[in-house]
Amino acid sequence: MIHRTLKLLGLAAAFSVTAGLSAAQAEDAICYNCPPQWADWATQLTVIKENLGYDIPHDNKNSGQTLSQLLAEKDNPVADVAYYGVSFGIQAAEQGVVDAYKPTHFDEIPEGLKDPEGRWFTIHSGTLGFFVNVAALEGKPVPQSWADLLKPEYKGMVGYLDPTSAFVGYAGAVAVNRAMGGSLDDFGPGIEYFKKLAANDPIVPKQTAYARVVSGEIPILLDYDFNAYRAKYKDMADVAFVIPAEGTVVVPYVMSLVKNAPHAEKGKKILDFIMSDKGQAVWANAFLRPIRASAMSADVAKKFLPESDYARSTPVDYSKMAAVQDGFAQKYLAEVR
Repeated sequence: MIHRTLKLLGLAAAFSVTAGLSAAQAEDAICYNCPPQWADWATQLTVIKENLGYDIPHDNKNSGQTLSQLLAEKDNPVADVAYYGVSFGIQAAEQGVVDAYKPTHFDEIPEGLKDPEGRWFTIHSGTLGFFVNVAALEGKPVPQSWADLLKPEYKGMVGYLDPTSAFVGYAGAVAVNRAMGGSLDDFGPGIEYFKKLAANDPIVPKQTAYARVVSGEIPILLDYDFNAYRAKYKDMADVAFVIPAEGTVVVPYVMSLVKNAPHAEKGKKILDFIMSDKGQAVWANAFLRPIRASAMSADVAKKFLPESDYARSTPVDYSKMAAVQDGFAQKYLAEVR
């Protein structure tokens, strides 16, 4: 299954972290998929430096590229820790490229949101919806539903990350498929939706597109609540977050210790720190829902949409989501792209 995904992605050789690293950097811990513009990794890496003294280079992979690289480097690992959407974490464990490690507070992570052996575990979650630059709509109403995005008035305005590579793209596909009446056993409704959306000239980047939404280049992006709240409350942009009327999904993001990591002890300390009060508070202050709910202050919680909106956001069978991901990617590539 994974090998077919790798062939489709064609990314194994293109994203080596080793290229361009200075000798000093090569001695630091390496985290795959820790991009500064995504989930406020910029702050997290700064806080890790302040508390642990580790310089961790920014890494702009997405989840699919991270898994591809871990598999390509299986016999000679470069990374120490990896971050990705839950389905990629499950696949990494199945492919034997990550080690079992139970960080601090591992027992506080609910069942179903961690591998029992610690090969992957949730650090935070996000809710998939519409990240909208209101000003860039030029007077058009803020869309409130999946159906709205198909309207001609939004032609050229809707973006979604490539669902065959970026995990947020796949999460969006799972969300819209379920909203349209599909299931993890039947992606037909979602594929039909993407075919209809194609008529509206969507923008389909492979990497995180936060800056492109804030600038107005992409007026509407299928993305997580935390990026929209960050834009609204930290970058003071004229944006809104919408949980579509037909429903959506809540998605965990997970981390792992890379098997035979070159700096395994540093990797363990990084994972311990991310699960600590300080590390979890970084996610909460970036408007992610930390896996340890105690890290979410009342002031931050007030900035989220009301719970009545979040009632439309529900979990899925994440193991099944991982198992069918390759099949969806092939179907999407054959029928949509």
